Amino acid sequence: MRILLVLAHPLEESFAASVARVAKETLEGRGHTVDMLDLYREDFDPRLSESERGSYFSEPYDDAEVSGWIARLKAADGLVLVFPQWWFNFPAILKGFFDRVFAPGVAFEHDSAGGRIIPRLGNIRLFWALTSTGSPWWVVHLYMGNPVRRLLKRGIAAFCAKGLDFRMLALHDMDRATEDKRKRHLERVRALVSRI
Repeated sequence: MRILLVLAHPLEESFAASVARVAKETLEGRGHTVDMLDLYREDFDPRLSESERGSYFSEPYDDAEVSGWIARLKAADGLVLVFPQWWFNFPAILKGFFDRVFAPGVAFEHDSAGGRIIPRLGNIRLFWALTSTGSPWWVVHLYMGNPVRRLLKRGIAAFCAKGLDFRMLALHDMDRATEDKRKRHLERVRALVSRI
C-alpha cells in the first residue's frame, strides 16, 4: 500500500515528529511505500489564494500552486495524519492543507442540484490520524465532544471518500505526559500501524 504520511508540526524534534518517524519505520518495515509530507519542512503555505477560492465553484479549480501536493494525494492508497491538537482543532497549516489540496475536482465534486457533495478520493482506502492534545481525556470527550475526530470522520473523510478504514489515536494530557507515558504511546502507535 502507498501511504501519504502528513506531518504538521513546526518543531523538528517534536513528539509529533517522533510519532511520524515510528509510523514511517513501521509501515516501511511491513513493506508499504511511504511518501513523507512534512508540511513545515516543505514550506507549505496554508493560505487559500484568491484564484483558488475564485475558482472553487467553476471548472476547473485553479490548482497551479498546489498541483504537486494534489498529485501525491491522488497517488496514495492511504492517508496517515500526524499532528497536535491546538485549541481543540487542527494546526493552521493542516487546515490549510485541507482547504487547498482537498479541493473541488480532487477530493469532491459539487452536486449541481445543490445537495451533498460527491466524494472523489476513491483511491484512499485508509484515513488515520495520530494526534496529541494538551487536555485530559474527559475535557476532550465529555466537555468538548471530541471536535477533531468529528471533523475528520464525519466531515472530511466521509465527504471525500467512501468505505474508509478510519481510525484516530490520541495521546491526551500531553502537557503533563512523562517520558514513560510518551514511550508507551509510541509503542501503541507502532502496534496500531503494524496492523496496516
